[in-house]
Amino acid sequence: MYKDIPLTLGIEEEYQIVDPQTRDLHSYMQQFLERKHRIMTPSGMKPELMASQLEMSSHICQNISELRSEIIRMRSIALKAAEQEGLGIIAASTHPFANWSDQNIMQGDRYSKLLDDFQSVAEQLLVFGMHIHIGFGIEQKNQDLLIEIMNQIRYFLPHILALSSSSPFWQGRNTGLQSYRSVVFEMLPRTGIPPSFQSFSEYQQYVDMLGDVGSLEVDSNKIPDATKIWWDVRPHPQFGTLEIRIADVCTDIEDTIAIAALTQAIVARLIVLRTNNQNWRPYRQHHITENKWRAVRYGTSGKLIDFGINQQVNFDILTDEIIQLVEPVLDDLNSRKEVYHIKEIVNKGTSAKQQVDIYNNAIKFQNMSHNDALKKIVDHLSEKTISGL
Repeated sequence: MYKDIPLTLGIEEEYQIVDPQTRDLHSYMQQFLERKHRIMTPSGMKPELMASQLEMSSHICQNISELRSEIIRMRSIALKAAEQEGLGIIAASTHPFANWSDQNIMQGDRYSKLLDDFQSVAEQLLVFGMHIHIGFGIEQKNQDLLIEIMNQIRYFLPHILALSSSSPFWQGRNTGLQSYRSVVFEMLPRTGIPPSFQSFSEYQQYVDMLGDVGSLEVDSNKIPDATKIWWDVRPHPQFGTLEIRIADVCTDIEDTIAIAALTQAIVARLIVLRTNNQNWRPYRQHHITENKWRAVRYGTSGKLIDFGINQQVNFDILTDEIIQLVEPVLDDLNSRKEVYHIKEIVNKGTSAKQQVDIYNNAIKFQNMSHNDALKKIVDHLSEKTISGL
């Protein structure tokens, strides 16, 4: 049905390490690595640029049920490592009040190179992401299909971002946005909605050009490091996956699973349509970018543009339409319950909406100070992150 495409699942989540007393971020990873003397690769744990940031990677999962187990495993390992030092973890894409200028940068050549390349921009990257991998296999015959699906799934990236939004606060301010992480991350080059490509070879020519001109590092075989292209969706050069990178980190595990299941279902449905010569229309980059801004600003509370009819559509209606689109593949993927949970995300509100509601209620009805209201958000995020473990 899917032309022998594996459609395996993988996920990476970046967690915040927090001090339960101050509720602020705590620069712990350098100390952790010095004690352990190595990165805990078997568990999927590794550091990132900021020493207050911990990344966990799943194993390859054959279905959404396996992915659920992996996410629980990942968060449990991260929590245990933090609790051994009297610390905690948070799954959200920005911290409510931490300041980027107070953070410690990890030591090592990789991080020094990032700082040298991007200067103050790198220092401000106090943001946390979630990356979903859909397996296409490493066979060359699947590469053109991966590019075709990448071109088409760009249309749905703003929908995925809106559902995952979890970063409304930045350095103690309510930004008025639902995903401020998206704004910060796009200070880097080679980010945002990618262009479309006619084939994998055209994409590879672009990568090779960036290597030739020095924008990407090349190895001893003159192969450019394509992982330094940070688009919202990209082919992963080592894993043979389509990597969807636009999402914020979901605080609620069930939300994470729902968005991963939806992403897999969209890919499966697009493959079926292609098989039946009914390709989803690839929209221009600037059209999709317009919808991305709406997702950044309003999350699931606003409207996105349906470019087929040139009208704004409420997000709850778009949710029903997406579910209707992927309906034919849900039983094959055994993910009906998980995909339908996106309706619950819209009804209850995303992590971003919940954070703003907690802050406003603390100020208005509980007479809390600004700082105490922000700490209350941290307590909420801490509790929700480990709920269900």
